[in-house]
Amino acid sequence: SLSYLDGHLPGDMGFDPLHLSSPTVSLQIGVDEEDQNQAQNKKGDVEAIFRPEVFGLARFRETEVIHGRWAMLGTLGAIVGEAATGVSWVDAGKVELDGAQYLGQSLPFSISQLIWIEAILVGGVEVLRNNELDLEKRIYPGGAFDPLNLADEEDEEKSFRLKTAEIKHGRLAMVAFLGFGIQAAATGEGALGSLAKFTSSL
Repeated sequence: SLSYLDGHLPGDMGFDPLHLSSPTVSLQIGVDEEDQNQAQNKKGDVEAIFRPEVFGLARFRETEVIHGRWAMLGTLGAIVGEAATGVSWVDAGKVELDGAQYLGQSLPFSISQLIWIEAILVGGVEVLRNNELDLEKRIYPGGAFDPLNLADEEDEEKSFRLKTAEIKHGRLAMVAFLGFGIQAAATGEGALGSLAKFTSSL
């Protein structure tokens, strides 16, 4: 069992075979005496000990949750989009170039305008999220992002259970979308098209 994966995080299964999130320690060493007239220059002492979190467990958890959420949206979007339009997610970009549509209605935007709109909206949200210094609020902002008050912090057990469910679903969605990509590369079809090919070959 790994000491830094002790079950305090939702979805913590103690699994880190490459020790990517193991705690690191950095030492700040004072400068040498740098007196060339002395026969011996003693090296500086340890002045401070840092535990940087740039690539630490907390940062990895934050990125895992965010990537999991995007993967859940992408996986659901690929399946619903294919089922509703008959266009595979692989070919959606080509179709979009012919004319932007939403729910069968033409949109008065070019693909360049849509990209700028998306970049501004998503980029704006990410700027706001990255200005938050409290790591818990960066991942679970609550408020308008939790309109049903599902992650009620007063009920810690329920909140922990829901966060665990979210991270598990996010991990599954990341693996699923990787599968979508492999299917697309192997068959040239989207998720539902690959499934149809598979079932017809049985």
